Amino acid sequence: MKSFTTHSGIAAPMDRANVDTDLIIPKQFLKSIKRTGFGKNLFDAMRYLDEGQPDQSCDGRPLNKDFPLNMKRYHGASVLLTRGNFGCGSSREHAPWALDDYGFRCVIAPSFADIFYNNCFKNGLLPIVLDSTKVDQLFKEMYAAPGYELAIDLNSSSVTTPSGDTFNFEVDEFRRHCLLEGLDDIDLTLQHSNDIRDFELRHAAAAPWVFDAIQGN
Repeated sequence: MKSFTTHSGIAAPMDRANVDTDLIIPKQFLKSIKRTGFGKNLFDAMRYLDEGQPDQSCDGRPLNKDFPLNMKRYHGASVLLTRGNFGCGSSREHAPWALDDYGFRCVIAPSFADIFYNNCFKNGLLPIVLDSTKVDQLFKEMYAAPGYELAIDLNSSSVTTPSGDTFNFEVDEFRRHCLLEGLDDIDLTLQHSNDIRDFELRHAAAAPWVFDAIQGN
């Protein structure tokens, strides 16, 4: 998993509340579990004027010119600014996969759906909760300044604006540690690989018939 320490990037808006996971990555794209290749279909129903299909090339598809990610001023954006209850709906892990594959490193909102929030940390994406007043300020400044960049520091749990305003956010210490070190659930387990191996050897010596049965002997 990619680690996250500090990041500076252009902010793009998803200026609506209750954005569900089917809007983030529509259901027809859930056939693959490769974790990659979903970025081209992020927000597919709003980004394009036709209905996208799995394995379809997006080259030449009609674009919705009013959708922010299709606007030149937001090209290369890596910070998504949105409203409350982002990531609600189904628990599909494809939603953070799609955001990450597109190039987003963090999402800032007043609140997130719980499962989506947890899935972000497990996939190297930082979800930042700021109160609605601060989010309103960020939206206002972003709309007024093309190329608006935010600087995020996970060590200090802070978001800094181009004018120098700094907003602090809260994050669980264990989640912070895992994201700083780039550790997902499998990586955490593998940190104990020696203990796991030693247990298997002891168990095989104490109950060899179990392992004989597993191996078909």
